[in-house]
Amino acid sequence: MKAKMTIVTILLLLFLDVESNAQTLELYKQIDTTQLFLEIYQPQKIDTSRSYPAMVFFFGGGWNSGTRKQFIHQAQYFAEKDIICFLADYRIKNKHKSRPFEAVKDAKSAIRYIREHADKWQIDTSKIIASGGSAGGHLAAATALTEEYFEVTDDLNYSCKPNALVLYNAVVDNGPAGYGYERIGDEYKAFSPLHNIEKGAPPTILFLGTKDHLIPVTTYDYYKLAMDKVKSKCILKVYDGGKHGFFNYNKKDMYFFKSTLFDTQVFLEAIGFMDEAPNK
Repeated sequence: MKAKMTIVTILLLLFLDVESNAQTLELYKQIDTTQLFLEIYQPQKIDTSRSYPAMVFFFGGGWNSGTRKQFIHQAQYFAEKDIICFLADYRIKNKHKSRPFEAVKDAKSAIRYIREHADKWQIDTSKIIASGGSAGGHLAAATALTEEYFEVTDDLNYSCKPNALVLYNAVVDNGPAGYGYERIGDEYKAFSPLHNIEKGAPPTILFLGTKDHLIPVTTYDYYKLAMDKVKSKCILKVYDGGKHGFFNYNKKDMYFFKSTLFDTQVFLEAIGFMDEAPNK
């Protein structure tokens, strides 16, 4: 199946309104006085006879800063395509004096929470997609690939591992030559997604710009090679001229935003997580 960039789709992308979807907040975790929420975007009309894929987005900011609003436009778009979308809070250094390890714990807690309460939102637990940008992309990948760093208060009967990954210039290498090593140190062997790819890794799409100053294309080439070696589906999309954060919603230049959404949809259709876009 192949997504179609229709007039209807293009208009939706151009005129997305951050208030257009009904949204709710769900408290998924509390640590002392710190409350972490999921902001939820659902299709306008819910069919009570079916279940839906889910997609959870983790914002970027080097595990230091950022807010869950970063992916609001992507969440709105995919909610209109019959995916239940979640924008997740997690602990960050500037606000919570936390380390990257706590952020991974929170990301895993978020996915466990969604699985545990899947019936509430009619979610198909075999179709949970983790997504994010930069450090948020690291968190998405870490929920799928790393075994350590989980909250002892979580119900471990519910898996934190998503069924697919959509990674926007994600930090995947935390080794000595990668990003964040000065904060992670030798724990990179357990923390770094690239160093924990094993058989059974979920299907993944990687997005990167050629002018990313933090992540070289060679890192993603190696990531794809490692995924190919364990026979896990991995699509690499490299965008000429794209800088770090190139995929973000930008009213002045929508090209990268629209293109990455379109390529994400093609990927999700190919793995059976979305229906083919109607030809309107």
